[in-house]
Amino acid sequence: MNWNYFIFFAITSLLFWTAGAWAGWKGRKVAAFTTTGCGLLVFSVFIILLWISLERPPLRTMGETRLWYSFFLPLAGIIVYSRWRYKWILSFSTILSAVFIAINLFKPEIHDKTLMPALQSPWFAPHVIVYMFAYALLGAAFVMAVYLLFFKKKYTEEPDICDNLVYVGWAFLTIGMLFGALWAKEAWGTYWAWDPKETWAAATWLAYLVYIHLRLNRRSTVKTALWILIVNFLLLQMCWWGINYLPSAQGTSVHTYNLS
Repeated sequence: MNWNYFIFFAITSLLFWTAGAWAGWKGRKVAAFTTTGCGLLVFSVFIILLWISLERPPLRTMGETRLWYSFFLPLAGIIVYSRWRYKWILSFSTILSAVFIAINLFKPEIHDKTLMPALQSPWFAPHVIVYMFAYALLGAAFVMAVYLLFFKKKYTEEPDICDNLVYVGWAFLTIGMLFGALWAKEAWGTYWAWDPKETWAAATWLAYLVYIHLRLNRRSTVKTALWILIVNFLLLQMCWWGINYLPSAQGTSVHTYNLS
């Protein structure tokens, strides 16, 4: 599969997801599920064909992880919609997915077939895929927190949707970390080495755990909890791509996205 075909798959998927978002907003559940599912199917076909073409999981570069994020956002959106029927969630997931797709169209960062030995572990793919799904859910929680803080401004209303998204997102973060530990043990002989990426991953995991603890025990105001979510999302961005620019990660971290 040549990367030049991505635009056709991407546009087709976005058209389906847009139709699904419109149907969800109008309360047409069957149409929302059908069209969103069709978009996910089209996008997954491209990922599978790219995987076959590269002869490796498309997970090595930042552009390739954005590809998965573009897929998981609508998937997370339809899961949330099916469970809680939030009308806005499909629109959010479609818009944000479109942003990542646009970035990949202008700066794909999809490279050759080579994959360093450490990334050839069977734990590598599930580790990254699970993390991308967690990031999608926690991104939705962040958007909802911003909406409640700056647009709705009703702090007395319990942000249950944020709680639900964080609970599920944090669970997938935990699973992703466990997969990562198994990968590290197989590749480098140790479950944890305090690599810069691992350090920020641990900080992010603990930050969301603090939010969960405060919410379950009602030890903070709603406004404070929402601000914690915003700070946590900034930590998440640092964990995902921000470490690429840290001097401590240059040439030492196996988690930075580069061409080597």
